[in-house]
Amino acid sequence: MREMARQFSRKLRQASSDAEIRLWAVLRGRCLTGYKFRRQHPIGPFIVDFACIKSRLVVEADGGQHNENAADVQRTAWLMRRGWRVLRFWNNEILANTEGVLDAVLAALRT
Repeated sequence: MREMARQFSRKLRQASSDAEIRLWAVLRGRCLTGYKFRRQHPIGPFIVDFACIKSRLVVEADGGQHNENAADVQRTAWLMRRGWRVLRFWNNEILANTEGVLDAVLAALRT
C-alpha cells in the first residue's frame, strides 16, 4: 500500500499545475525561512500538495474542481482531527499573489 502511494505521489508531481510549480519553487529546499516542506506527501489515505511535517501544516493548491467539493471538506476534517492544520489557496490566488500566499503560510508556521 505504501509503495502504491509513493508511485501515485510521483505521478502527481509530474502532472503539477502552474500554481503548484510556483509554490514549490518558494517552499522547496528550506527556502521559506528554514521550514522544510514535502511535495505530494502521503498522510494516511490522502496525498497532500505540500506538508511541513515539523509544524504539522498542510498547504493545498486548489483548482476549479475543488469548488464546493464535499470530499475536500471531509479530507480537511480528517487531517485536522489528527492534529494537522490545513491552508487552502486557489490556483489563481497563488499565481496572482504569491507573496500574499507566502505571508499567510509563514503566519501559520509561526503560530
